Amino acid sequence: MGLNFQQLEQLLEYTFRDRSLLVQALTHHSYLHEAGDNGEGDYQRLEFLGDAVLGLLLAEMLYERYPEWAEGALSQLRARLAGQDVLADRARLLGIKNHILLGRGEEQTAGRDKDSILADILEALIAALYRDAGLQAARTLVSRLFEGVVAAPELLVLGRDSKSELQEFLSSHGYALPEYRLTEESGPPHDRLFRFQVLIDERIVGSGQGKSKKIAQQAAAAEALSLLLQPAAGLRV
Repeated sequence: MGLNFQQLEQLLEYTFRDRSLLVQALTHHSYLHEAGDNGEGDYQRLEFLGDAVLGLLLAEMLYERYPEWAEGALSQLRARLAGQDVLADRARLLGIKNHILLGRGEEQTAGRDKDSILADILEALIAALYRDAGLQAARTLVSRLFEGVVAAPELLVLGRDSKSELQEFLSSHGYALPEYRLTEESGPPHDRLFRFQVLIDERIVGSGQGKSKKIAQQAAAAEALSLLLQPAAGLRV
């Protein structure tokens, strides 16, 4: 299937015993329709399980973080954290979009940047970790991805602003402000697709695409953050 297991496991900070679970978690049904089902299936069943595992782990995090909060407030924040836009944002931060197995049709319609697909893939990956090694493996990933927003829920009022977060990150490290460059604009007038690169000191550090310039720029900023925040990467701009 062409998956780079070593790179994927580095992103997840986990080594799978059963890599077929990882393959399944990253397989969109459009890929199976074109490539033929190899018996492992797509991510949908894992996504179903992952939704429940994620809900439990988010509830646990909130219960421990906010002992003074009532049940209603905890439930509202858990629902917001498990929203499609937040999950897709966490998936972008994790850096898995280029590893998703998609059919040609989904590739051509920017499937790798669709919130719905990214959110489902993240839940499927959480379930794959749970199936491979139990709740603690899933808890480690969920804690890493959600720790920041659980600690600062005010950031979720309008969703995460990756452009602002990137700017703040660069400013705190003494680097120039990012530049967003439109590299491609395609599709009919009613269904445009935009591609942007984000540059720091004239060096490309991220790219993204979307149905609007704003979405594409946010996707590019999220990818840049994903690369810059990787422990082994450092700030090489």
